[in-house]
Amino acid sequence: MSKKKKDKKNKKVSAKKEKYAKFRREKSDKLDITMPELSEDEMKQKRNDETKIDKYLRFSKNSPPREINPRRAKAKR
Repeated sequence: MSKKKKDKKNKKVSAKKEKYAKFRREKSDKLDITMPELSEDEMKQKRNDETKIDKYLRFSKNSPPREINPRRAKAKR
């Protein structure tokens, strides 16, 4: 027999692969994402949070990008 055939027959399964094989499972193709049912108080809180975020994004001004000093950029590398 050639050496390649012997290697294929006598291949060992690593202990690590054997140990963690139980964590590896087949994943389904479709994701089932369903949102939880919210109570009225939770709905109000959600709307309130969304309005706050919208206001912040609408009225907050983005600060101008800082200039990169070439000397400092060179020193950091």
